[in-house]
Amino acid sequence: MQTGKFRGFEVTLHDPGIALLTFNQPERLNGMTHHLKRDLVETLLQAQMDDAIRVVVFTGSGRAFSAGDDISGRPLGDREAQALVPNIPSGHNNPTGTYNGLRGLSQPVNLAVRHLDKLTIAALNGVAIQTGFSLALACDFRIASSEARMGSATLRFGLLQDEGGQYLLVQLMGVAKTMDFLMRKRIVSAPEALALGLVHEVVAPDELLNRTLDLARELANGPQAAMRMLKRSIYNAAEMTFTQALDEIAAKTAVTDHHPDAAEGMTAFQEKRTPRFNRWLETK
Repeated sequence: MQTGKFRGFEVTLHDPGIALLTFNQPERLNGMTHHLKRDLVETLLQAQMDDAIRVVVFTGSGRAFSAGDDISGRPLGDREAQALVPNIPSGHNNPTGTYNGLRGLSQPVNLAVRHLDKLTIAALNGVAIQTGFSLALACDFRIASSEARMGSATLRFGLLQDEGGQYLLVQLMGVAKTMDFLMRKRIVSAPEALALGLVHEVVAPDELLNRTLDLARELANGPQAAMRMLKRSIYNAAEMTFTQALDEIAAKTAVTDHHPDAAEGMTAFQEKRTPRFNRWLETK
């Protein structure tokens, strides 16, 4: 997986196998452009295909996680940033262009996050609005600074939550609370988000990154083969009947029961010691 500065974000690696993606345009509240989104999707594809990557963490710099789409039209200012994929037009100049821009440039970001087998964590350091908010919702875990605020509020501009946020909110809160949240254009504090079930934990601002990396290390040290299959099974179960979910988990168990991590788990239990999972990754 490539590390370094890309268009609007940078990637660093931390042991064991944690990829930290930091949005690095604080002067524009880490607003997202279609260039950033294309590079982000490519980075997530690299993370998916790289077995050494176990957990992906997203965070922002300055006072924002991401305040949504950057519609200023200004080019990103970091001259050291690499371009992972070539430029293409952003669309949105007519109805067909808007449809294609959403389906081809914007929505693939949240799809890439949700389809990633590796676990993901959003460390919400500040405001997370619209695109930034839906990206955080697509992650598996969300830890918020006590100073963070989040919401969509696209109706303030007569616009829709067009990157799948409405679906993700229904999964987390149900229809009634999502209706209230979006129709009333709510932007909530971190404690309110915790009460609504939108984040897993709220911590002091100076503890956010350390707490997030602690969780990332805990997840990264777990049995990766089983955890990756379980992540997919959990999301599948949300859209399946009970009978389908039983069949789906049985098919995955037929793989994980015969994986080296399962043998290590049983041996460690019998020997009354902590299991040493993921030796299969150490040989790659």
